[in-house]
Amino acid sequence: MLQNNFESLCSHYTKDKELISSLWQEIKLAYSASNRHYHTLVHVENVYEQLQNVKDRIKNWDAVLFALYYHDIIYSATKNNNEEKSAGLAQIRLGQLGASDEMILLVVQCILATKSHQISANEDINYFTDADLSILGESWPKYEAYKSNVRKEYSIYPDIIYKPGRRKVLDHFISMPRIYKTAFFSERFEQSAIANLMKEKGL
Repeated sequence: MLQNNFESLCSHYTKDKELISSLWQEIKLAYSASNRHYHTLVHVENVYEQLQNVKDRIKNWDAVLFALYYHDIIYSATKNNNEEKSAGLAQIRLGQLGASDEMILLVVQCILATKSHQISANEDINYFTDADLSILGESWPKYEAYKSNVRKEYSIYPDIIYKPGRRKVLDHFISMPRIYKTAFFSERFEQSAIANLMKEKGL
């Protein structure tokens, strides 16, 4: 499903099938890397399904989709600039596709927004980051699987290092005035997300 969707998306900008195919293979290989357990194509598909629920509210659907495919294309548990590198690669690839500067800018902004998940003046960005965080408000079994997979991605770190870092992430979200910036996602996930985060923290 994702491959067909990506290829259809790219066909709006180029007829070069070899280029489109090479871009998809790059995405597939990146998200299928052996060090990934949560930031995989399953995550991409789950976010896509959440975005489908608000498609009619998103002004630049193509930009949000491009952001979806590229937002975690570069991911390393030992680096803190994954979003910047992913945005940079997206900028290059969209340039190859012939996307407009306006489109590329919005894609870059969407990807960079996933670093801190702060509210944006652009609602498309808010819908994208909210969908990216939807896992936080899912049922506890799904949330538990998510946190377990994240732990696997950070398996190079012992608990004495990982746990304080994870608590910092949990506190970041718990302390937000609102985790979800749009009414749609806030009504659907806010309360359960806070409950899940608190439960993981042991409160």
